[in-house]
Amino acid sequence: MNTGSDTPGEAAMTADRAGMDRADQASDERALGSRAPAFVRARRALHLSWQVGVFVVGLAVVAAGAAMLVLPGPGWVVIFGGMAIWATEFVWAQLVLRWTKRKVTEAAQRALDPRVRRRNIILTAVALVIGTALAGIYLWKFGLVMPWKIENQ
Repeated sequence: MNTGSDTPGEAAMTADRAGMDRADQASDERALGSRAPAFVRARRALHLSWQVGVFVVGLAVVAAGAAMLVLPGPGWVVIFGGMAIWATEFVWAQLVLRWTKRKVTEAAQRALDPRVRRRNIILTAVALVIGTALAGIYLWKFGLVMPWKIENQ
């Protein structure tokens, strides 16, 4: 006889939620270390070759992302993609990615704070007013002439 307020269905849903919470925590706190297939880890030479390959591919992706910081392209996204490649094999990269994820989450939460949003809106408005004033002064003084001379060639 069930004397509590929970019906069997509600108790099952609560247990499912608790299981999902534990699964979320487990995925966040996965064991550190190599995620290479077992047959690769079982052979030292093969595992070392695997690690060298992962490092080289990750390095190429990180280098491409670094180049995209000054060239057109999603530089930071590509850099973090390279770090994710490294994190499949190296503990230090896994720790860096966990730290980065935690900091990005904290920054996103801070950015949603109404006081921070208000401050950012005020700073943006002030910067726009100053930029518009400087552009107006330039146009008033020099007109619509560019500061360099380009002749038809």
